[in-house]
Amino acid sequence: VQLVESGGGLVQPGGSLRLSCAALGLTFSRYTIGWFRQVSGMEREFVAAIRRSRTTHYADSVKGRFTISRDNAKNTVYLQMDSLKPDDTAVYYCAGDAQLILSSIRFHAQYDYWGQGTQVTVAS
Repeated sequence: VQLVESGGGLVQPGGSLRLSCAALGLTFSRYTIGWFRQVSGMEREFVAAIRRSRTTHYADSVKGRFTISRDNAKNTVYLQMDSLKPDDTAVYYCAGDAQLILSSIRFHAQYDYWGQGTQVTVAS
């Protein structure tokens, strides 16, 4: 099983980025896919998740600015990030799990599979 993130980079405050998470080696449509982010020295933080039903969940800090979506035909989940702020600067990781219950979606320790991360830097 492999998850590969892409789309990170440097963007000015107020700008947008779209991250992608491509999955290999799993029955993608059965998986909940989550996005987490981490700043060096801090705990990994929940950002958003999408269940196989396409139900979405967001952290309060990104609600209304970020949109998570999935394309099962392409085995890919996207995170559209708009109105970016300097506080959004972090390494962003995607994670997958096929057995998550609703109450576990926001907890990084509950996910079995992880990508390598992609850096997002918001600065002028």
